[in-house]
Amino acid sequence: MYGFILINSHSISFALIAIFEKNHLMIFRGKNTPRWIIFFIDLLITVFSVIIAYLVRFNFDIPQVEIDTFYIVIPAFLLVRSASFIIAKTYAGIIRYTSSKDSERIFITLTAGSLIFVLMNLFTYFTWEGRFIIPFSIIIIEYLVTTFTMVSSRIFVKVLYSEFADSTTEKSNVIIFGAGESGVIAKNSLDRDAGVKYKVVAFVDDDKKHSGKKIDQVAIFHSNKLIELIKNNEVDHVIISIQNLPSKRLNEITEECLEYNVKVLTVPPVSKWINGELSFKQIKNVRIEDLLGRTQIKLDEKLTSKQLANKVVLITGAAGSIGSEIVRQVVKYNPKQVILVDQAESPLYEIEFEINQKRTGKICEVVVGDIRSKERMSNVFTSFKPDIVYHAAAYKHVPLMENNPSEAILTNVFGTKIIADLAVENNVDRFVMVSTDKAVNPTNVMGTSKRIAEIYIQSLNGNVTTDFVTTRFGNVLGSNGSVIPLFKKQIEKGGPITVTDPEITRFFMTIPEACQLVLEAGTIGNGGEIYVFDMGKSVKIVDLAKKMIKLSGLELGRDIQIVFSGLRPGEKLYEELLNNKENTLPTKNDQIMVAQVKTYDFKEVSEKIENLIGLFATQDNMAIVTLMKDLVPEFKSKNSVYEKLDKG
Repeated sequence: MYGFILINSHSISFALIAIFEKNHLMIFRGKNTPRWIIFFIDLLITVFSVIIAYLVRFNFDIPQVEIDTFYIVIPAFLLVRSASFIIAKTYAGIIRYTSSKDSERIFITLTAGSLIFVLMNLFTYFTWEGRFIIPFSIIIIEYLVTTFTMVSSRIFVKVLYSEFADSTTEKSNVIIFGAGESGVIAKNSLDRDAGVKYKVVAFVDDDKKHSGKKIDQVAIFHSNKLIELIKNNEVDHVIISIQNLPSKRLNEITEECLEYNVKVLTVPPVSKWINGELSFKQIKNVRIEDLLGRTQIKLDEKLTSKQLANKVVLITGAAGSIGSEIVRQVVKYNPKQVILVDQAESPLYEIEFEINQKRTGKICEVVVGDIRSKERMSNVFTSFKPDIVYHAAAYKHVPLMENNPSEAILTNVFGTKIIADLAVENNVDRFVMVSTDKAVNPTNVMGTSKRIAEIYIQSLNGNVTTDFVTTRFGNVLGSNGSVIPLFKKQIEKGGPITVTDPEITRFFMTIPEACQLVLEAGTIGNGGEIYVFDMGKSVKIVDLAKKMIKLSGLELGRDIQIVFSGLRPGEKLYEELLNNKENTLPTKNDQIMVAQVKTYDFKEVSEKIENLIGLFATQDNMAIVTLMKDLVPEFKSKNSVYEKLDKG
């Protein structure tokens, strides 16, 4: 009876604290309950628990001999418990946001204190005429009562606060997809964040074994009930908590949610949690990049490490979206030195700063320079003597190069030729060139300039000791000038979103994925190969735009429009990865194929390329493009002034 009264009295005390915190009726207006009050209440629990322990132990008739020891026992309990509370800071947490971690801390703290009482008993037994100052039964009962009361009271306050504290505030209903540990942590982060007004109405999971169970009094349902739950509970958000969920499944879930105007959020990888804890502010809207990503690539880490470890690696275009990611990935394999070459000063500084922040000791050497300057590049090669070159520097914007063919030739062809020739002169082991799917059956100047660069290094390969390898892939998500950043800016401005043609499609790949395949291809090549990456399925750009509009919480036709601007000069509807006369052979990596392409005579190719570069001085675009078409017969212009060169 006494125990019931005491426990409930304590619960009422904490309930009052919760109400005071909500309504700000305490003298500590607008603040959480002061820590010293929590500390004081915890000590009261200890005193009451000791008394309850004695009452229970002696059937509510405490012998006088035991009462006479209270002047020692109670101060002893207070001393030990207060010291342990201060050391463990059990009073420091905000009661209404009590978590399992807080309960665990209380349990460990009280257990440690009770062990001290046991040691005290053993000490008094051998020094005080064989008597125990505190009966062991009292220690056990006090431990159980104190643990139960402290934990249950905090949970009681948490439940009371969640039920009544925000009763006047309208909450958004949330479903957490994933009933594993990450899902529990996501819910705890919602409960813990005072500024969040969300109510978790259900957990959903693909694993049927979880169905019918509960987490923190919230029911778990199978994923086939997701739509039904959304309809019945007026759900505003679905938080996907599963780590490394395949993009195909993420797409399916997102499509279901967007159909009912439900926003989809994702929990970031554990590695990005702050001090090992998830903050609600880290839970972000699902990105279009997440939906277009694919199954994680399995790389031959040992082979890549063997090739790059303790080597000097030179990366051109190191400040660009592809080049900078190659830098990030290369440094993971402990090279001796990484030479970053680019003419973009500020982005070059940023990638150097980023790498140096993550590593101890300087590994990157920054070179501000233009690959078209033979003297500058020659100095780079002779000064640093690279073992491996990753050539990512290039002009890549189709419409710009269509209007400036001389610049496309100067950078993409002449610049590549300079770097390739210097690699041979300086006995570089391997040269890996980053090319593009636009080099296949090119319809524009940019793609053709990259194809000419491919032809040059491929023909050069058979005559030198340096191994030249080419890698081809399509559009990369989030790269400079790609369609996704453009659409994001247009959506932020309220539209319209501009799409060139309703039928236009493109292949997409994430930047890290593309660069991982570049490294992998660079390790497996023997020289002369053109490696083609599995780009997955092509995506309709208009469908991409529609999905981005939905992900932004907007409605097509009401909030934002899509307008079709027509194909740009040199642009084609469908990208290809192989020439019609080419085919591929598999490699040990399912996502990399080697293209079987036409071989060229180096002397003939070299002579034509020299003539092409020589035309730069004339600034005669028609003459330049005419010679480009002679070098690459499959180059047929589209939507371009150069179409007339294909007639006759």
